[in-house]
Amino acid sequence: MIARRLRDIRDADLILVPRDWREGGVRERLDLGGEYTALVERSESGTRNDGKMKLTKHGHACVRLEKDGSTLVIDPGGLTEESAIEGANAVLITHEHFDHLEVKRLAALGTDVPIWTCAAVAKQLEGVSAKVNVIGDGDSFTAAGFEVGVVGRDHAVIAFDVPVVQNVGFLVDGEVFHPGDAFTVPGQPVATLLTPASGPWMKASEMVDYLLEVAPRRAYSIHEGLYNDIGLMLVDGILERRGKAQGGDFRRLKPGESVLLGG
Repeated sequence: MIARRLRDIRDADLILVPRDWREGGVRERLDLGGEYTALVERSESGTRNDGKMKLTKHGHACVRLEKDGSTLVIDPGGLTEESAIEGANAVLITHEHFDHLEVKRLAALGTDVPIWTCAAVAKQLEGVSAKVNVIGDGDSFTAAGFEVGVVGRDHAVIAFDVPVVQNVGFLVDGEVFHPGDAFTVPGQPVATLLTPASGPWMKASEMVDYLLEVAPRRAYSIHEGLYNDIGLMLVDGILERRGKAQGGDFRRLKPGESVLLGG
């Protein structure tokens, strides 16, 4: 049940408060899919019992997905804070570049934390204690209670003299698509797109084209670790403009910022 906040409270952005929320000190934006947005406070260990998926943005291209007490981490690479992988129940790696893959970090995982990735990355992970599962385009599997589909084969071209490496995208629960370093179109409607925003293999106009082609309801940028504050302002402006044009929630999440997905 949702308790509705009185309209005459003018000095706060908190409009709707879910009754089952455990209060604490971390502000989180709750997408309600309608007129209102709820900004709520809760502890790091607080939980919800509504079955929604929580997405937390970490450094560069890493995101952390949480649902029903399970945590799935994608691409905790060398530009991502080490804390992003703490408590993970499973890890997905899109490709072998250092900003997506940190072998020493994954080697510290226990045997009970499986990894899913492409063959090229799996070769680099030989000898780690975690179980490494090799997957490719068209495969599907369950990781820590999340249903994952694999889409894509290759990294986007960087330059004619740079070899193209394997790159797989992950569609999680039919809701969130992480393409890695490519503008792969998943071939089915996607509610939440994690769109690359910078890199030696892309330009801003390609991000705009990608948002138009996939046409998600929500789009959050990833792969911004190469930008300074001016570059991040560019990303913010593009996402704001496209969000208004396409009628969606398009924006850059700061490291540690979370959203609740679903609906």
